[in-house]
Amino acid sequence: MFRTLAIKPFSRASTVVALGARNAACYQIGSASRFMSSNAPAYEMIKTETQGRVAIITLNRPKALNALCSELFHEINDALARFDNDSGIGAIVLTGSERAFAAGADIKEMKDAEFINNYKNNFLGHWVEQISKMRKPIVAAVNGYALGGGCELAMMCDIIYAGEKAVFGQPEINLGTIPGAGGTQRLTHAVGKSKAMEMILTGSVNLDAQEAKTYGLVSAVFPPEKLVEEAIKTATKIANKGAVSVQMAKEAVNQAYELSLSSGLHFERRLFQASFATKDQKEGMSAFAEKRKPNFVHE
Repeated sequence: MFRTLAIKPFSRASTVVALGARNAACYQIGSASRFMSSNAPAYEMIKTETQGRVAIITLNRPKALNALCSELFHEINDALARFDNDSGIGAIVLTGSERAFAAGADIKEMKDAEFINNYKNNFLGHWVEQISKMRKPIVAAVNGYALGGGCELAMMCDIIYAGEKAVFGQPEINLGTIPGAGGTQRLTHAVGKSKAMEMILTGSVNLDAQEAKTYGLVSAVFPPEKLVEEAIKTATKIANKGAVSVQMAKEAVNQAYELSLSSGLHFERRLFQASFATKDQKEGMSAFAEKRKPNFVHE
């Protein structure tokens, strides 16, 4: 058995990643204003609900601390695609339990995999495919462990909020492999090369919530019991903006990772100019001039 965490209260996390967790508590979120969609599929490993224009997806493998497996990702992808195509939804919150957002990949599922099949079937490709295509913003609400694939899943989202006891890490090196769903790339962009190298190469240096905020990996830290509520507040604020401009803004920010500065500025300017073809631009600027709140129609 190996240790993946330097933080004593969470020193059993290596067992979680390598062997799967036991006896984990399930975090229930309840509110009279949230409801299950009547036509929602019957998922086994996630829960979905809506609150106004916000969709909430909760990972629901409590006995395994939400360890990520193929079936779980198929359900996440299906729910994300459904909400992305729902005009009544403007933003999404992705969360787990209070003890774990996702404590890593399901090692039992992948330990006997072979290179040829991995390569031919693009193993892990479906983990990132749908999230990378999402037009609507995703806010990750991370409580507890976000290790390995769990950290990568959080980094796939557009905004990360952390509970005070959240822990982020990439311990794959302890399993004789490396991150395979964006850890070496997104983590480096977020925290810088030196810290990313330290975390990934040692497999035991992790970030607690405040450290993650200091490095810019997360936007804000909240008490665990308030985390999802705060994520929903932010998602609601976003969802109530004009949907077209929100989509444009998300595209422009994401292109900052892909383009040179001059190309990025050109891309941004073209989207800015295009926004003047929308009803929401006319409404937003008119409302500002008339000193009233805008009434966006998402067109």
